[in-house]
Amino acid sequence: MLFGETVTLVRAPFKVDKYGNTTSERDWAAAARTTYPGLMVQPDASSEATGDRPTVITGWRLITPKGRDFPALATDRVEWDGLTLAVDGEVGRFRIRGYLHHAEARLKRVSG
Repeated sequence: MLFGETVTLVRAPFKVDKYGNTTSERDWAAAARTTYPGLMVQPDASSEATGDRPTVITGWRLITPKGRDFPALATDRVEWDGLTLAVDGEVGRFRIRGYLHHAEARLKRVSG
């Protein structure tokens, strides 16, 4: 089954400082979670960096079936298969004659 994965889209509001001003920092403890079944998640490009702090960036690609959107923002996270992944950039929406064919989102996990 190609579109058999379920992911949870995690969207956090901005934190508010002690004066009531909205900051640019996200409040992940107060994040809203929305579940999306029937998607495909595939491995994508990965990279490693060595040096003072070895880093591994592992990528995945989320793909929707024909006619379905995935409303992620570049500031959101996705929970899938026990992992928390960052949305890497804007969601790609592929259109044919003005209609949405499918959407793709790149996801990444940085460790190290």
